[in-house]
Amino acid sequence: MRAIADNVDAQLSSQRVPPLSIEGVMTAQWILLDFVDVVVHVFRSDIRDHYGLERLWSDARRIRLPAQQATAPAPPLRPAKRRSPRAREQG
Repeated sequence: MRAIADNVDAQLSSQRVPPLSIEGVMTAQWILLDFVDVVVHVFRSDIRDHYGLERLWSDARRIRLPAQQATAPAPPLRPAKRRSPRAREQG
């Protein structure tokens, strides 16, 4: 899980698209990477089944991502940035 999230972060950050926040790294059951226009969820299959995100987002447009060759190992995830209570209220 962490390797997948690390790779997503590294790939997008290398294209100057850093995440707004990263959450769930410590428990590594569900890692969320918020890139503002796109939110990436990486989670264990039992957690995925429990929450059923496909049902919540069933009307969302699906986008097939192209397969790519393996790249160099990604750097570790940055710790999640804490948002102030006021920022949470606004967003």
